[in-house]
Amino acid sequence: MTEFTAVAAVIIGISAVAFWRLLRGPTVFDRLLAASAVATNAIALLAVTGFIFDRPDMFVDLALTYALLNFIGSVVAGKYLERHAGDEPAEREGT
Repeated sequence: MTEFTAVAAVIIGISAVAFWRLLRGPTVFDRLLAASAVATNAIALLAVTGFIFDRPDMFVDLALTYALLNFIGSVVAGKYLERHAGDEPAEREGT
């Protein structure tokens, strides 16, 4: 059980770095990729949580559902950004 807890801690650390990029990303595309990375890490964390609580069947089902929602959300956001790519404000100098 301690191995799964260590893996969960590593996933949370990686998610924190991606979440920082989500907040401070220089472009909207960086933020979209960071949001997908955070969601992917959340899916892995759900699966590991299932092993921590000895119920991997239930948590893997939740992880698969969340993965499907993440995929649909990423496609929708990508399509929206494809149509509105010129709407992004000019980047500031020095940031």
